[in-house]
Amino acid sequence: MRAYLGLDGFRFGWVAAWIDERGGHGFDYSPGLTRLLALPHARAMIDMPIGLDLSGYRTCDLRARELVGPSVFLDARRDLWTFPDMATANRHYWEREGKGRGVSAQLWNIRDKLKEVDDVITPSLQASIGEAHPELVFWNLAGRVRLDPKASSRGREQRVALLRDRGFTKVERWLALRHGTGIGRDDLIDACACAVAARDSTRRVGGDELDPRGLRMEINY
Repeated sequence: MRAYLGLDGFRFGWVAAWIDERGGHGFDYSPGLTRLLALPHARAMIDMPIGLDLSGYRTCDLRARELVGPSVFLDARRDLWTFPDMATANRHYWEREGKGRGVSAQLWNIRDKLKEVDDVITPSLQASIGEAHPELVFWNLAGRVRLDPKASSRGREQRVALLRDRGFTKVERWLALRHGTGIGRDDLIDACACAVAARDSTRRVGGDELDPRGLRMEINY
């Protein structure tokens, strides 16, 4: 039986949600990405940039931001993880791209996860492992309208309801079970959204550009 896997990073590692063709579903977590990607799956989607250029903004990020707003980071770049600190990284990008083209604190804080994904993915693996953005997935599921902020009670209820409609009927119980794991509420919800994308997505933004490693820069939804 084919299963579909969604992954999102959290403070202590990665959380994965899966759903199979009969509607069975579950979640797992691990400090590293490799064990979770080894779970049997037909297709996987990760909420993390895949395909990184050395400078500039990815077209797929710019397009996704037009659709769902600033939840899409624009500043993911190859080799970000090689800088000793955020100030050094920002000086580098400001000198080459201009003021205002530095790195956000949010992006800087996930640089190790960017590298972890980059170390695993190859152009051939992109046939079964892709990049998704949960807010773009939810926007599509909601009929291409923006939801309330995910940090709000209303926004969280909207997202859980959309997931329930797509077969993730246990999400609310899982949110209670995650306590003590370090998994954030939004991390688990986002992993489920990525699993829905792994199963159902046929659309993408970007995909026409390759990074220096030959990886397609695209976001599936």
